[in-house]
Amino acid sequence: MLERFLKQINYTSAEDFAKNYHVNVPDNFNFAYDVVDEWAKINPDKRAICWANDLGEHINFSFADIKEQSDRAASYFQSLGIGKGDMVMLILKRRYEFWFAIIALHKIGAVAIPATHLLTKKDIIYRNNAASIKAIVSVNDEIVIQHINDAMSESPTIEHRIVCGGDSTPKGWDNFHKGLINAKPFVRPSHVNNNEDILLLYFTSGTTGEPKMVIHNYTYPLGHIVTAKYWHNLNEESLHLTVADTGWAKAVWGKVYGQWIAGAAVMVYDHEKFTPQAMLHLIQNFKVTSFCAPPTVYRFMIREDLSHYDLTSLKYATTAGEALNPSVFEAFYSATGIKMMEAFGQTETTPTIVTFPWTEPKPGSMGIPNPAYDMDLVAPDGRSVEDGEVGEVVIKTDKIKPLGLFMGYYRDKALTDQVYHDDVYHTGDVAWRDEDGYYWFVGRIDDVIKSSGYRIGPFEVESALMTHPAVVECAVTGVPDDIRGQVVKATIVLAQNYKDKANDHLKHEIQNHVKQVTAPYKYPRIIDFVDELPKTISGKIKRAEIRKRD
Repeated sequence: MLERFLKQINYTSAEDFAKNYHVNVPDNFNFAYDVVDEWAKINPDKRAICWANDLGEHINFSFADIKEQSDRAASYFQSLGIGKGDMVMLILKRRYEFWFAIIALHKIGAVAIPATHLLTKKDIIYRNNAASIKAIVSVNDEIVIQHINDAMSESPTIEHRIVCGGDSTPKGWDNFHKGLINAKPFVRPSHVNNNEDILLLYFTSGTTGEPKMVIHNYTYPLGHIVTAKYWHNLNEESLHLTVADTGWAKAVWGKVYGQWIAGAAVMVYDHEKFTPQAMLHLIQNFKVTSFCAPPTVYRFMIREDLSHYDLTSLKYATTAGEALNPSVFEAFYSATGIKMMEAFGQTETTPTIVTFPWTEPKPGSMGIPNPAYDMDLVAPDGRSVEDGEVGEVVIKTDKIKPLGLFMGYYRDKALTDQVYHDDVYHTGDVAWRDEDGYYWFVGRIDDVIKSSGYRIGPFEVESALMTHPAVVECAVTGVPDDIRGQVVKATIVLAQNYKDKANDHLKHEIQNHVKQVTAPYKYPRIIDFVDELPKTISGKIKRAEIRKRD
C-alpha cells in the first residue's frame, strides 16, 4: 500500500529522509475507499484489528470485515438522513464499532467527531451547539446515556441518538447493530469529498477557555504515514498497540490511519481500568510487536518485575503525550533492551518532532523535526534562535502547507488568525535545540517562568521532582516576586505513604533533591502539598488555575 503514496519507502539517515520523503496525494483522496476498501480488494483476509477486552473475549477483524461492516454502517447512516457535511459525534470508548462508524462516515462525506465518555451534560451541550451536531453514536453506558439525555432539551440540532451494545435500547434511541443488520446494500455516492473538505473535528481542551474545535481535511490520514512507518516503525507483519481511548486524537495517530496505510494490524484493548499487569499480559499473549503509550503508562509498567512476562515479541516502543523523564527511559531499556522513541505533536498536527528509527534517542529529547514540516524555533521578536536558546516552535507554510496540519478552528476565524498568520503557525510550545539538532521541550509559552534573568521551563523542574519517591504528581508554576520577578513554585500530590509527612522537613528534602538533580537555581522556593491537581477533561494540568489561585 505504501508504494501507492511514496516514491521511496526506506531511508537510512535523517538527510536521506529530509531530501527524498514525498507523498503522492491523489485527487479526492478518501481513506475509506483508497486504503480500507483497497486492502479488502487486494488482500481481503489480511488482519486489520485484533480486539480484546478485560473479560477475556477477543475477535479478529479482516479488512474484508471492516469493508462489509462500514458499508452497512454507511447505508444505515444514510437511511437516517446523515450525509455529506453532517456532524456526527462518536462516544465509543474502545469498542470495535468505532472503526465501523468512523470509516462509514468517511464513505458518505460526513464529519466524524470522536469524543470521550467523560463528558458531562454541560460538555455535551456545548459541543452539540458549537458544532451543530446532528447525531450521536454512543456506548450503552448508563452514566453516558444519562448525560446525553439530559443535554437534549438544550441541543436543538440533534436528530438521532444511536446506541452500541447492552442488553436493551434506551427509550428514544436507535440501535446501531439492528441498523447494520437491516441496512440495504450500500451504494457509493457519486461525489463524496474534495481533499479540502472537513474529515474530522476534535474538541481540544486548553488550560483556559472553552475547548477549541480543530478541523482536519481528507488528506490528514496521509500525514500519519510518518507516524506509523517512521515513528512506530511498522510493516505489514506488525501488530501495533497504542494506549488511547478513541475519544482522543491519539487514537487516530495510533489505531487507524497510518497503521493501515503501512499494512499493520492494530491491537485494541477494551478495558475499564488500566493495570500494568493486564497490559503486560496482553502484550505477551497476543504477541504485540510495537507499543506506544504515554510515559505515565511506562512508569507503572517498570514498577513490575518484567522478567515474569514473555515480551520477546515486542520489538519497538514509542511514547508521546507528555514529556519523557530520562529515568523512565533508562529503567525500561534496562529491563527490555528496547529504547523508547519519543515524538511530539498536537491535535492540530501529526507528529512534528520525532525520534526516527535511524536516529539515536536522547532520553528526554523529543527527537528531530519531521521534514514534512518546515519548522523553526523563534524568539518573541520573530528571529530564529541559536542552538541552546529557548524559542517557540513554529511551522512555516509559505512554500507548501504540510499534510496533517489543521485547517483552522471551526467557526472561529479570530482564534485561527491569532495562532496562524503570515504563513506561520505558532504552536505556543517552547523548546530549545541542541548542537545535534535534537529538540528539548520546555513548556507552553504562558508557563515559562522568568526568575532573576533565567528562563525556567516547568517540565525540567517537574522531571526532577518526579524522581523523588514522595512525588506522585506535580505542577510547577511561577509566583510573582518583587526581587526576582518570579519564583518557582511546586504544587505536589504526595504518595500515600508520605501524606502523613507533609511538613517543612519534607519540603526541604524535596528542594535539596531538585538541587542535586538539576541546576540549583531551578529549585522550587515554594512547595504546596495538595490532594489533587486541577485538570482539563483530557487530563492536562490547569497551571493557569494554579497561578490564578496564587
